[in-house]
Amino acid sequence: MYQNSIFTFQYFESIMPQTIQGFSRLNKEEKIDWLTSNFLSDSQNATSILKQYWNSDAKLQQLHDEFIENTVTNYYLPLGIAPNFVINNKTFAIPMTIEESSVVAAASKAAKFWMSRGGFKAEILGTQKIGQVHFTYTGDAQKLSSFFELTKPILLNDLKTLTASMEKRGGGITSIELINKNDQLANYFQLHVTFETLDAMGANFINSCLEQLAESWQREYNNYPVFSENNAEMVVIMSILSNYVPQCVVRAEVCCAVSELTEADGIDPEVFATKFVQAVRIAEVEPYRAVTHNKGIMNGIDAVVLATGNDFRAVEAGAHAYAARNGSYSSLTHATIENGIFRFWIEIPLALGTVGGLTKLHPLVKLNLEILGNPSAPQLMEIIAVAGLAQNFGALKSLTTTGIQKGHMKMHLMNMLNQLDATDTEKSKAIHFFKSNKVTHSAVDSFIKNLRQN
Repeated sequence: MYQNSIFTFQYFESIMPQTIQGFSRLNKEEKIDWLTSNFLSDSQNATSILKQYWNSDAKLQQLHDEFIENTVTNYYLPLGIAPNFVINNKTFAIPMTIEESSVVAAASKAAKFWMSRGGFKAEILGTQKIGQVHFTYTGDAQKLSSFFELTKPILLNDLKTLTASMEKRGGGITSIELINKNDQLANYFQLHVTFETLDAMGANFINSCLEQLAESWQREYNNYPVFSENNAEMVVIMSILSNYVPQCVVRAEVCCAVSELTEADGIDPEVFATKFVQAVRIAEVEPYRAVTHNKGIMNGIDAVVLATGNDFRAVEAGAHAYAARNGSYSSLTHATIENGIFRFWIEIPLALGTVGGLTKLHPLVKLNLEILGNPSAPQLMEIIAVAGLAQNFGALKSLTTTGIQKGHMKMHLMNMLNQLDATDTEKSKAIHFFKSNKVTHSAVDSFIKNLRQN
């Protein structure tokens, strides 16, 4: 058996694609040649696929090539528009970048539903972001606290060159605290810093400030005789912003009289409202449901975050951390019925920017921000929170009435037809047939086969 294992290893080693040194120094054509010849069975077809997504405008393609490293092609996602969003009495058409069927349709339907019921209301609850210098310290905590208060003015002074421009616009560092985390991890402390970055997401600004802060903190510590005399050691571990921003939060809401909740697929408004609120409460107490519930919210949020050139990974991480802030993972949305009034709302942290990053580089991002009226970062927070709330309303409305699959599978129909290489005529006949018939993959497959046989 041992010999067989050696044989197998040697065999796979002999057919494994070669590793490469200096891949980043190859031009794009050379990168593709190496990739397709080593990893793909039909290198000619693979090369053709990769190159067909190149932009014919060489300058625009170069811009895309330089967004990241080792670029070989562009990866396209659809950009859709969800119209009829009334937010704080202003009408928006919201751009959404996503590959999943029914998301844009659900958002649009929810926007239309609430358009005649007062629209969406949104407000900013806070805009501060967080960064931390993490370090270990082996001495007396009280002495460190006294040293911090003594040193804080020096630390802030060292940061002035980095914060001057932001401060002129009304932002900058709003506080620095020394936090003792010794009870959770031996010798662990942190400098906990809050920032106001205005219309910038601010990641580079925050990280630059934190690294300078760490350098100054270590320097002052090393020069302070009390610590050297007592052999107390301090070591900076790392300096980095946090994507958990519970002080950068937006609230979005819809409300109306329960009697106005008509058009809910023919269900009595009171029955619909009661089931809807109960569905939200289930997501509040049941983590298995809450994860899927919040995923639906993020369908709407991520789509607009992507379309506006923001970091959806950071937004996702922060949102899910916020959903678990009370010790158990729970719903990001909430609903009540009080005195005949139905109310549905979301509170969610969103660290966004409308300047810097891709916002001034990517042509479609610039266009999408213009579609939204070139919003400030707080205004964009409101728009994106509304998109998440609308998406959740659409999903819960379907779940508590007709079921999620009826609408979703109809939207997924075109994907199925494309998988079956349906012609335009076959697509037209299928769309007509499935208007009144249940959509499943087997049903669509059978329908196309019958068409072709007849």
